[in-house]
Amino acid sequence: MLPAVELFEIVLALHILAVVIAFGATFAYPVLLGTVTKADTRALPALYRALHAISQRVIMPGLALVVICGIYLASHLHLWNTFFVQWGLAVVIVIGAVEGAYLGPREKRLIEVAEEDLVAAGDGPVTFGAEHDSLVRLIGGVGALMDLLVVMTIYFMATQT
Repeated sequence: MLPAVELFEIVLALHILAVVIAFGATFAYPVLLGTVTKADTRALPALYRALHAISQRVIMPGLALVVICGIYLASHLHLWNTFFVQWGLAVVIVIGAVEGAYLGPREKRLIEVAEEDLVAAGDGPVTFGAEHDSLVRLIGGVGALMDLLVVMTIYFMATQT
């Protein structure tokens, strides 16, 4: 006979899965960008489009599921007064705001700039301009900080501090 599973355990599993699915890929972005940059700079605009699509279609919906499951868990387990729940809620708000209001528009601009530079290069070698390089550094830096927030949140959740 299988052991009984309570609803909150299923919700906890969904909460963890949502974090893995929403943020797992972001830790591979530097490898993807570095590999594509070395292999074929002409592919960068397509990669930027794919990364932006991940933000819109994976990260943001995953973040919503993290919030919904987290609210249920904190309520069901009466954990609203704990640091790790309050920290997690704050981080979700920050990541959602940064993704939607800050990174999203800059990712769109990066796609535009990269495509303009690609068209300007014609059949010759692609040389990306200063705006492209600045946007890559900015988006990469903010992305790294958000990954750090995810890691810290996982630590606080795991240790329940």
